[in-house]
Amino acid sequence: RDGVRLTAAGRVVMRRATTVLDEIDATARELSGLPEQSGTVRLGWFPSAGAVLLPTALAMLRRTDPGLDVVSREGTTPVLVRALRAGTLDLALLASTPPFRPPDTESPPLALQTLGERALRLAVPAGHPLARGDHVDVADLRGQRWIGSAGSGQDRLMGVWPGLDERPEIAHTARDWLAKLHLVAAGCGLTTVPAALAPAAPPGVRILPVRGGPQEHRRLLLARLPHPPSEPLIRVAAALRAAALNTPDAHS
Repeated sequence: RDGVRLTAAGRVVMRRATTVLDEIDATARELSGLPEQSGTVRLGWFPSAGAVLLPTALAMLRRTDPGLDVVSREGTTPVLVRALRAGTLDLALLASTPPFRPPDTESPPLALQTLGERALRLAVPAGHPLARGDHVDVADLRGQRWIGSAGSGQDRLMGVWPGLDERPEIAHTARDWLAKLHLVAAGCGLTTVPAALAPAAPPGVRILPVRGGPQEHRRLLLARLPHPPSEPLIRVAAALRAAALNTPDAHS
């Protein structure tokens, strides 16, 4: 009503209310054995999945299951895992790095499916000396300028080639993959990219493999709570699997 304001404690309660209600709803469904909400799937995805994989899967579903409603949101792996546990997401696309540990230690473990394993690649300005060949030697990465971002979970620093034997020079930081690739195109530095992101690279960028050291790989995981999935979840998972199989590997 007019003249009534929330206290500081009230604002905290308001921020938590949605999550709490989702947890209660998820618990009630699990205890009663009811399926998830019919026809609607809440999907979470890690940032680079939104460039190629997610649009491909959603386009498939629009053709094959036009009545299926998918609502999605981007997030880091820890945020997506917490949302799965809280019941605010039904499925989540997660990225996993070596040594490929489970995304959390809660019990029961999440149901995980590996959709693919892709090599990490290097994004290089087209006019850079490293762009002249069909690959980059790891020894030539010393002294380069990098476009990085703060990582989360298993990745403490993203955008820099793993295992460099020097302190990297971070020229620019950006969270958005497209922003990082456009900075590469502008000649501002190098950055690492998942192989599956190659089709989204703008003009002026070459996506190249790195040789001369251990191969770096990233796994694409599909995660959900460990109870029988509903039919809508099964159909969305199938589209994501098909999209992962059809996503081309990086090439120059």
